[in-house]
Amino acid sequence: MAGNPEILRLVESIHREKDVDKEIVFKALESALASACKKKPGGAKSEIVVHIDRNTGEIIAMDGDERIPVSQLGRIAAQTAKQVLIQRIREAERDIIFDEYSGRIGKMITGHVQRMERGNIIVNLGKVEGVLPRSEQIFNESYNSGERIRAIITDIRKRGNKVVITLSRTSPDLIVELFNLEVPEISDHVIEIKQIVREPGLRTKIAVHSVDSKVDCVGACVGVRGNRIRNIVNELNGERIDIIPWSPIPENYIVNAMSPAEVIMVELDHERKHARVVVRDDQLSLAIGKRGQNVRLAAKLTGWHIDVLTESQLQEERRRMREHMMRLPGMTPDLCDRFQLSGFVSIYDIIEADIEDLLAVRGMDEESAAELQRAAEELAARIEAEELEAAEAEESGESSGEGETESGAGAEETPPAEAENEEKSGTIEESDEPEE
Repeated sequence: MAGNPEILRLVESIHREKDVDKEIVFKALESALASACKKKPGGAKSEIVVHIDRNTGEIIAMDGDERIPVSQLGRIAAQTAKQVLIQRIREAERDIIFDEYSGRIGKMITGHVQRMERGNIIVNLGKVEGVLPRSEQIFNESYNSGERIRAIITDIRKRGNKVVITLSRTSPDLIVELFNLEVPEISDHVIEIKQIVREPGLRTKIAVHSVDSKVDCVGACVGVRGNRIRNIVNELNGERIDIIPWSPIPENYIVNAMSPAEVIMVELDHERKHARVVVRDDQLSLAIGKRGQNVRLAAKLTGWHIDVLTESQLQEERRRMREHMMRLPGMTPDLCDRFQLSGFVSIYDIIEADIEDLLAVRGMDEESAAELQRAAEELAARIEAEELEAAEAEESGESSGEGETESGAGAEETPPAEAENEEKSGTIEESDEPEE
């Protein structure tokens, strides 16, 4: 066959409409024609080879050494060629979309809500649809058809001739991308996002650090009159965001992470990565947060286990520890003061100390230090037994009280004492899961 300009026009048309490379279209046509030639009357004698000239559009089909007249293939062969061509073009489109979006995993994308399917939201992204599963939706958000929506691409897979793109609104990466969009200093790498933790729809804590000491990292993220952070909060439908300055010093970082509560003191146990945070009595509920939210996020952000105490709780604890110290044989108020000033504030500190450390306390010699350590061990065992006995007595008292209430039918009920604040103290591990 001589030149075939119709083939060239077909290739050009598919290239423009589908955004598929011309070479891919030519190969798809060759594959389709080869399949059609196998359907010719009499079948194929050997392997069919089809070549289309890229310049003239001439089609050369060979069955071994025999040339096949493509124009005489018949209706069934033509239908086969059409089906194969459509299949190849769809596969080429799928591969192009997959390659385009696979490099955008973890990035934010904007689309429009198209429809709902079994709780999942189908989002129109232009060339392809994305799926926002129910598990990746924020619990207090509602979506309407046609509404603009921003989400993070978390996964992309090929499924048949389609590309399935999974989206998320709950990922912390969404917060990072929104800050990159709203705060030029972050996209310009003047300000770094060091750490971020999130309970979607409720609260986020984000730690930032300024590379340039002249730039206020928190102020830059908040913006003039709060315009930058307001845009982010509006995008998240009111989710609260705490922006805190990052610090390489654990004490400072923990104090910042506990914001907005004001921390008076931080005690650290570096071996176990435990931190005791002391706040004023009126700051306790703020430090713990609703359902432990504030201290839980602070623990996740810093990587430290955090115990929250009030000033009065700390004073009571110290009073109790001093009482225990005074129960040691030979202990005087003056000697107890010297031990506490040397860092031995409880009998357990004395038990765990080396003899050499105890000798640093004025008035102690090696014999008396060893004797004091043995006495502290015995006293600790007695105290543990006393506390266990008291706990068992309290438990049995509660059980008998319940029995009397059940048996006393018709008896006048005594109103229970007003419950104490459930947020009297807080102990939160960094691995705690957020409450539903």
